[in-house]
Amino acid sequence: MTDTSDAILARMMALHPKVIDLTLDRVWRLLEAVGNPQNRLPPVIHIAGTNGKGSTQAMIRAGLEAGGARVHAYTSPHLARFHERIRLAGDLITEDALTHVLDRCYAANGPDPITYFEITTVAGLLAMAETPADFTLLEVGLGGRLDATNVIPKPALTIITPVDLDHQQFLGDTLPEIAGEKAGIIKRGVPCIVGPQQEVAMEIIEAQAARLGAPLLAYGQHWHVGEERGRLVYQDDHGLLDLPLPVLPGPHQIMNAGAAIAALRALGQGEAAYEGAVTQATWPARMQRLRKGDLANLAPQAELWLDGGHNPAAGKAIAATLDTLPKRPTHLICGMLNTKDIAGYLRPLSAHAPRLTAVSIPGEAATLSAQDTADHARRAGFQATTAASVTEAIAQVIEQTPSARILVCGSLYLAGHVLRLNDGAPETT
Repeated sequence: MTDTSDAILARMMALHPKVIDLTLDRVWRLLEAVGNPQNRLPPVIHIAGTNGKGSTQAMIRAGLEAGGARVHAYTSPHLARFHERIRLAGDLITEDALTHVLDRCYAANGPDPITYFEITTVAGLLAMAETPADFTLLEVGLGGRLDATNVIPKPALTIITPVDLDHQQFLGDTLPEIAGEKAGIIKRGVPCIVGPQQEVAMEIIEAQAARLGAPLLAYGQHWHVGEERGRLVYQDDHGLLDLPLPVLPGPHQIMNAGAAIAALRALGQGEAAYEGAVTQATWPARMQRLRKGDLANLAPQAELWLDGGHNPAAGKAIAATLDTLPKRPTHLICGMLNTKDIAGYLRPLSAHAPRLTAVSIPGEAATLSAQDTADHARRAGFQATTAASVTEAIAQVIEQTPSARILVCGSLYLAGHVLRLNDGAPETT
């Protein structure tokens, strides 16, 4: 009997004791063993940054597909199923294809140490190299310079979305250090789209681009984007575009859309692509409204929203999005990892949602306990309680305020748990 992809992935977890161990040596070894698929990909757009990578990738993909292209996409982490990480020519990888490519990589690697992300990234590259398509969208997992995706010798384009403090234990304690890691995806002579940056981060990115002779197309210098009279207005040296606002909710998506349009312009795409980028993109767990499903049915009079952002910039973006929504009593259900800046994330949100129910994230060793999250929330200005599960938390909220706006937030891992629950999976604690 052939193993399922879940069984193979579980075996892969045991190949290296550390979940994260940033170096490219093991990746290069395995790529060589499976025939160097990184050299056989359709033109690659490589995307790094702290915030907005996934949304920007989703808009670029929607734009390219609206223009008639077949697009591979690689992203992480997944929310409900691993298959979400690998999209082949527009479609999520099938179970048979995923099992086959994981088996090949596991066999080629043998007993040698390699992290889960490294071996699964090689599997994704192998699957994409063997499937015809027109473009490959490759999202960095962590950092950039030593990320397992940073193995493409000559991408068509690189993109750096806004850089902020996150993953300091791996990338450095300061913004210049983190920006240096993100700028590690810049390649000699390859154009780089740069989203809005703090000045110290921009200086690092510009210096790296100058060293490598990589043309920069930077927000505020080479392209501009904003909202005017309910429309998205984009302008660069090629002219002005007047487009609908992005379907992905939140004011921050205007900047992400600008980076996506700048990328589509650099790739020679036309009007259909620009329109498609803003009107057809989908990206789960980024201010996603859950209208149907088991959890949504628990609170028929309420609005149920989901967001996986987890750092201070994400907290500000969520707060700005809540500010644009019609006024309604708003309650957070929050679970976070103990590696995050909890206070920095929560502080911007307290003015928009004074009440918070804290939960632990099921199955995550690094989860902050519900009690600790509640303690942090109180210090950030919330009225905070705890619940044993997301289901219990929703029940507590609607018992007091049946028509509340409920936002489940704080972690992509919690978001994945919520999507599985909403699709009918049993609750675990």
